[in-house]
Amino acid sequence: MIKINCKDRDGEFHELEAPTDMSFNLMEIFKAHELPVEGICGGMALCASCHCYVHSDHKLSDPSEDEENMLDQAFFVEDNSRLSCQIKITKDLDGLEVELAPVGE
Repeated sequence: MIKINCKDRDGEFHELEAPTDMSFNLMEIFKAHELPVEGICGGMALCASCHCYVHSDHKLSDPSEDEENMLDQAFFVEDNSRLSCQIKITKDLDGLEVELAPVGE
């Protein structure tokens, strides 16, 4: 198990536990901890309902072309924006610091 620190859309901090041996992605961890992440597309990078900001310096895989295309259409995109469905949970992510992005209208 690893720990992930998440700031929700209300500014509250949550310490999330995530197993590293079940091939979960970050969006699934958010949902398991009942954070307000819709994941409408089921983790296929076809929506931006799991958009988050990565605040720590953890080495993540580069965004795929599909993820970059979806972020180009999302609201409130920053340099550290990622789709949480595209971040695979590994031991290297222990202590990851993220924030849920605001929901666009």
